[in-house]
Amino acid sequence: MQRAPHHRSRSRRSRLAAALGVGALTASLIGVSDVASARTYPEPPETTLSLPSPPGSAKVKVLVFHASATEESPTVDAGIAAIESIGLTGPTAGRFNTEATDDASVFTNATRLGKFNAVVFLTGGGDVLDPEQEAGLESYLEAGGGFVGIHDAARTEPYSDWFTGLIGARPKGAASAVQRAVVEVGDRQHPATKSLPLQWKRPDKWFNWSVNPSGTVHTVARVKENSYTPPAGANGWDHPVSWCRDYDGGRSFYTGMGGTVDSFAETDFRDHLRGALAWTTRLSRADCKATIDANYTAERVTQPNQPGQNDQIGEPHGLVTAPDGRILYIGRGGADSSKPVVTDWNNPDIGKGLGEVHVYDPKTKKVTLAAALTIFGNKGGGDELTKVEEGLLGIELDPDFMTNGWVYLHYTPHSQINRETHMAERRVSRFTFDLAANKLDLASEKVLLKWPVQIHSCCHAGGGMAWDSKQNLYIATGDNNSSGFSSGYSGNNPQPNFKGVSFADARRTAGNTNNLNGKILRIHPEDDGTYTLPAGNLFTGQEPDEGGGKTRGEIYVMGVRNPARIFIDKSTDILYAGWVGPDAGAPSTTWGPAKYDTFAAITKPGNHGWPYCMGNKQPYRDRNLPDPSQPLGWYNCDAPKNESPNNDGLVNLPPITSNTIWYSPQGGGVDYPRDANGIPSYKTEEQKLLMPWLKGGGQATMNGPVYRFDPANTSAEKWPSYWDGKWFVGDFYDGDQPRHAVLTDPKTVGKGGIPVHAETLKKIIPVGNTGIRNLMDWKFAPDGSLYVLDYGRGFFTSDPKSALWRVTYKGGEPTPSADKLARKAAQ
Repeated sequence: MQRAPHHRSRSRRSRLAAALGVGALTASLIGVSDVASARTYPEPPETTLSLPSPPGSAKVKVLVFHASATEESPTVDAGIAAIESIGLTGPTAGRFNTEATDDASVFTNATRLGKFNAVVFLTGGGDVLDPEQEAGLESYLEAGGGFVGIHDAARTEPYSDWFTGLIGARPKGAASAVQRAVVEVGDRQHPATKSLPLQWKRPDKWFNWSVNPSGTVHTVARVKENSYTPPAGANGWDHPVSWCRDYDGGRSFYTGMGGTVDSFAETDFRDHLRGALAWTTRLSRADCKATIDANYTAERVTQPNQPGQNDQIGEPHGLVTAPDGRILYIGRGGADSSKPVVTDWNNPDIGKGLGEVHVYDPKTKKVTLAAALTIFGNKGGGDELTKVEEGLLGIELDPDFMTNGWVYLHYTPHSQINRETHMAERRVSRFTFDLAANKLDLASEKVLLKWPVQIHSCCHAGGGMAWDSKQNLYIATGDNNSSGFSSGYSGNNPQPNFKGVSFADARRTAGNTNNLNGKILRIHPEDDGTYTLPAGNLFTGQEPDEGGGKTRGEIYVMGVRNPARIFIDKSTDILYAGWVGPDAGAPSTTWGPAKYDTFAAITKPGNHGWPYCMGNKQPYRDRNLPDPSQPLGWYNCDAPKNESPNNDGLVNLPPITSNTIWYSPQGGGVDYPRDANGIPSYKTEEQKLLMPWLKGGGQATMNGPVYRFDPANTSAEKWPSYWDGKWFVGDFYDGDQPRHAVLTDPKTVGKGGIPVHAETLKKIIPVGNTGIRNLMDWKFAPDGSLYVLDYGRGFFTSDPKSALWRVTYKGGEPTPSADKLARKAAQ
């Protein structure tokens, strides 16, 4: 390594001190002060610097520039030594030579500057470049050069908008004292992060940012603020610490780490720098555009319905993508808001509606109404003894759909309701679809599975369906009991009933091993329209326990409330589900947790808790009889018992499995101190938020897909590989509620492990009244674009905002282009 002499003119810094005063200068060196942000500095002049494009060559060289307007940082020598070592070690194809200097004249010397593939700034705060030198650096980037900024480099050139763009963000005040913190490494593909731990624990000095850069840069790692004590003005759960972007023709990578001498001796931190240098020097390609909001376009693809018709869309309730790109989406059954609904049980048309199946063809951009089933589910709004959420609830296509045209619908036929007992039949049926005409043949129905549901009380009917890689069909059924008779807590009040059928005791349904409601079922459909039971469900249906005849073999998961959306990642066969919780707005030291909406990554059959326990095994309280307003003991989440008088299944239930994500109006991942018996305190002032990136209020989970990138897909609009393996979790509402992509740890997924990283999607899948405000379902199409259903702005109807949307990516390929790779280009 050649170390240039430490010399340069300090005259410009002296002139700045005279102009601003010592105090203002000091402030500008610490962070972006109000004085600094208010000052206007002249734009760098045009330069005639002539640089090769791209700079550098196959004999890769890196320039480490370490000038400072203050005393040189003690990290400089350690940083130079680390970068030199990185360049001289590792695979031969990734090696480079290093030169270090604090002489800024290098940026006006085209012959010298043009030899470097990348420039590293190990600078301190303040102005270290005069206008001509900054213009030279700008020309270097424009020619395709690479830039790496480390820690204090973010305080360099504080009056330059161009340099702010190069860095990506400016510190807000001074860095913290050295503290150990957890870095969440969300980009598992970039060479700077792919080898790092998901949860990287390390000490450093941590900056806050004046403006959060996420969305304008590609954030590759974030620091968890609840793992250390940040200075005042912290950024919150989304606290970027390392990021990259394609900038002004070149490539820029910045890390806020490296604030200590010891950082540069860490193997993982050196690997972080090695990967950053590999990309900026053009030794490797990387995608630094994948999370930049402006690279995505959300387009509404359906039009408002014609007056008095549902020609485009019904009351949105679910979608599925066909292998040829067509989208089939369903309407639950709510009527045009201008039409009356029938709520009188004496009327034969009570709740009669149409569950519609529409088809959108992206090739023609046309919508076809494929079918309309007569369903029970159109009673409009009102309280839980008036409104209803039955109807056409789910759709799935056969794995051989393009050959056989089979479509599976999950629905409540109006023809099977009993107006005397207020009972109905829920069924999953197979129909045949005419692929040429985009029409569903209702006469072709074969009923696979049917079971009774009470329809006296609303809500939470479930409805989602999905296939695994073995062609087993999973069916999510809701627990449509009211929680209004338990003040919004457990939903375990055994007393209210209609003609002997309880409608407020979820132990009759979700907590019952002999009932198909409040479950996720798993069956194997056969070609003749029947089904068999695959091995490995929660029950066989033949258990001799407690006298036998008290289990159903279709049950894969029990203890769920309203799993409206489920998804199976066929590369792992992990089942992803989300369900709505009860209605209590706050925890109760008497009855238990507030309403938790829940997401779970499910790797094996199990009991997920409702109505006994929620979240990470937080129990509810049992109720006394004859007075259910009086509490009994807390449920035992490890050995729950169903002692309801409405239970016809097993008393002794499978142990409860902790869920992956839960959130309430108080926040995400709410947890409490526990007593010697493991009972949480349920005191809001004692809560801890394990997932500060989300909260609820009004809340209704809408589980999403896991994205899988297909390198063989030639679509220019497909989402990039960065999202591969990330799980999309969302909510019907779009305020503080989740609309995020999360990463789980393969070591803990399905075992109670919470996500290790989350990032918002609210600007990519836009929220607000003119965007996708009420997310109802979302799936990736074969071309790699994302389709999203927006429910609309009214309930139990289709309105002008009810729509199918498509979200596409326009960012292009990773950079640099393959023909600009340093070593490949030299061959």
